[in-house]
Amino acid sequence: MRIATWNVNSVNARLETVLKWFEAAQPDVACLQEIKCVDEKFPAEAFERLGYNVAVHGQKAYNGVALLSKTPLEDVRRGLPDPGEEEQSRYLEAVISGPTPVRVASIYLPNGNPVDSEKYPYKLAWMDRLNRHARDLLALEEPLVLTGDFNVIPEARDAEFPANWEGDALFRPQTREAFRALKHLGLSDAYLEADGAPGAYTFWDYQAGAWQRNNGIRIDHALLSPQAADLLAGVSIHRDVRSWEKPSDHVPFVIELDL
Repeated sequence: MRIATWNVNSVNARLETVLKWFEAAQPDVACLQEIKCVDEKFPAEAFERLGYNVAVHGQKAYNGVALLSKTPLEDVRRGLPDPGEEEQSRYLEAVISGPTPVRVASIYLPNGNPVDSEKYPYKLAWMDRLNRHARDLLALEEPLVLTGDFNVIPEARDAEFPANWEGDALFRPQTREAFRALKHLGLSDAYLEADGAPGAYTFWDYQAGAWQRNNGIRIDHALLSPQAADLLAGVSIHRDVRSWEKPSDHVPFVIELDL
């Protein structure tokens, strides 16, 4: 089972690029983030024509996540438990049916910038909620994949120019500590487990020639339960997609589970 995650930065604005990649890569499951549309505006038919079942947790103009699977989606959950008053559409979870069911979540973790605004405490609080929910999911002792745009640079090796990110919400000590706490529940970083080579970036900003200078960061992750980690067969970062016409600033990250 090939499970992809991709922050598409507006699915409708980049639909031609997104469909081009789907037709070439043919993932079995795909988690999309920052779709930037309400459920009714998501181009479900275009993906259904490619053989996908679709679940969406959208939001007008901002955020939004989607889950696509070539087999039926079961036990769908939209949003984390204990939502706040201004809940944002950032979490979508479902069980991918099959001989070996796999629970998958599409995650768009808050950016948190600027750090001196209410956005950074919101990011940390959201990470704490994710931690609590992940703890409950791990108690099920089943294959679990938490994947998406975490907006976290885990270590200095995950940035081409780490000094440029000092003080940024993606790289602040509290952010990295919260990410480590999530992993310490018993989750494995799929990229580190399968490859681990530095320089494996998933995001290049549109500004200041970041792509041309390879000023990238690794912020799209897949965290695996022990039952999923035992099935991990490989990972791939589809770096070339960043050079396509009208690209997202993120590229697809794909893990393969040997079911």
